[in-house]
Order: sequence, then structure tokens, then C-alpha cells
Amino acid sequence: MGKFSVLFCFRILVIFGCLGIGSAMEEEIGIYQLKNGNFTMKLTNYGARIVSLVLPDKHGKLADVVLGFDTITEFMNASSPFGATVGRVANRISGAQFTLNGTRYKLPANSGNNTIHGGPIGFSKVVWKVNKYSPEGHTPQIVFAYHSFDGEQGFPGGLLVIAAYKLLGDNQFCITMEAKALNKATPVNLVNHAFWNLGGHNSGDILSEEVQIFASHYTPVDSKLIPTGETVTVKGTPYDFLRPNTIGSRINELTNGYDINYALGGSGNNKLKKAAIVHDKKSGRVMEVLTNQPGVQFFTSNTLNLKGKGGFVYKPHAALCLETQGFPDSVNHPNFPSQIVNPGKSYEHYVLFKFSTN
Repeated sequence: MGKFSVLFCFRILVIFGCLGIGSAMEEEIGIYQLKNGNFTMKLTNYGARIVSLVLPDKHGKLADVVLGFDTITEFMNASSPFGATVGRVANRISGAQFTLNGTRYKLPANSGNNTIHGGPIGFSKVVWKVNKYSPEGHTPQIVFAYHSFDGEQGFPGGLLVIAAYKLLGDNQFCITMEAKALNKATPVNLVNHAFWNLGGHNSGDILSEEVQIFASHYTPVDSKLIPTGETVTVKGTPYDFLRPNTIGSRINELTNGYDINYALGGSGNNKLKKAAIVHDKKSGRVMEVLTNQPGVQFFTSNTLNLKGKGGFVYKPHAALCLETQGFPDSVNHPNFPSQIVNPGKSYEHYVLFKFSTN
């Protein structure tokens, strides 16, 4: 599976030279559908994001398992990046600054004194260019592209970025997130920020969903959710999901629910490894997540309270996120796996989602 998936799904970077990436802001915002049987995904080039994913449960009943909104305007006004490609650096950067090659870079703070998800106008808030779109057929796919300029949101160097989505059959899809540094070393940590509820986006909370996370260690954080720099064992903590357990079983032992990075091991290669499996027993839907990244952020939408698709009100714990990623604030922790991409070099992030019923 690993080698075949990488060769078949993910080798996008080689066509960077012929993408013809121009000014993405000249692009019109649209909704694009990928369909393979009764497995249907809708996406938009605003934030290169997933808008919906419809698939059957164990009885064949279809439901949309991704939280979101009915209109692009609502996505634009949302404080959370529902379904989006997040960058240039996802998650948090402490003090909204970092030093690279002797130069200190100051970023706009948008989470207290810190920067989160690339700043107030990160990649989730821009219009991407659609470079390829094949809505049906053997492998329906879409390729979004964005040219991030030197100094955008305070980050150094120009960056060519793609986010590609491809349906693979058997209720599977993959995401390729790749970036090429043009003229300066720069941190890159791209994330897909889908909010999942396998019972259906309007089915209530996810506390009864069973989760298994294939990580024996996590990176603890301070009161502002900034990593301390340590990597510690999950043993004896509510973060231990090495064996399947329901989300709600120990969530009350935490102050606000789950919002933590797990250390999966490995980084920046073509080898896929299991990150997590989620099982919703009522619907029977199962989601397996595989990635080549060293970490995964497990987040249980702890403070949600807003109106989403069809007017349904999303409350706290209405969804979970499994954001495969580099470690948060790695630019300020030399002991963390590096997210620095040097000029002429490339960042490669692969994620495979496999859905089934049980």
C-alpha cells in the first residue's frame, strides 16, 4: 500500500515547473465536485478547502461527515478554518516571532501574543488557482496552487504551494500538500483542517466516537497551548489512545478537551504510517488516517458554538480534527523535527484517508 499510494497519488511536485502559477487573487471563487460512485466530495478554491464529504453508513444511508457552511461568505467570516489548507505555518508560533539564519522575523499575532495558522490572513483566507480539475472518471482530482510572496504574513521568501485532492476508489482519498522555497529559507507546515463527525455533521457530539492514535508520546503545552519543548509518554494520562477508546471516556480530566500534538515519528519521506483510526459505532463508519508527517494534532472542537450547514447549530465537541503536521512551534524548538525548507528544496506532505463500515 505505502509505495503504491505514494507513486500513484502523491507525485505532484515534479510538475511545478509547468503549473503556470499566477496571481491567485485574480481567480474566481468556485465550488468543485469530485465523485466516485456514492462517495462525493465538494471543495472550493477559497482556502483550498473541503466543503463536504458524503459517504454511506453501514446501512447504505448517505450523510455529510464534514462540518462547514452553506455559503462561501460564511466560510470567509468563520473564525476557524473549516476544511481549509492552513499555512504557511499551521498551528502556533510562540511570541509571534522566530529566528532563522541569524535574522529575527516578527509575525502578526492573532492568538494573544502568538501567531496561529499562518497569521490573520494565512493560506486558509486566500483564493487559490485551480490548475487541474477532473470531476469524475477513474481518479477524480483537483489541484489548487498558490504563490506566496516574500514577506507575506511576515514569513521570509517566495513559496510555490499546491494542495491536491484525489479520490481513489473504495471510499478513499488522498491529499498532497507540497511547497517549493524560491529564494530564502523558510518554515513550512501545511495542514488540512477538516472538522469530522462520522455520524454526520448534524448528528450531535463526537464523545461516543472511538479513537485510536498510533503514538506513544505527545508534546505537552502551557496554558496558552504553546509546546514546552518536551516530548513525554502518553502512559497514565488521558492522552493515551494506543488502544481504541471513546473520546468522552477521559475528556473531563482535561480543562478544555483535547487540543494536543502527538509524536508519530518519521518526517519528510514517502513512507506512509498510520496516524489514527476513528469509529462511530452508531453509523458504523470508520476513518483511517495515514501520513508521512511526524505529528498529528488531535482537537475536539472544544468551544464551538455557531450555526452551520442547514442552520444546524454546532456545539462544543461537535467534531474532531486529526491534523497531520510538523510539531507546533518547531521554529522555536531546535529539538523538534525541523520544518525549514531551503531555497530550491521542497516540502512534501501526504495524507491518505480510508473509509469503511463496521
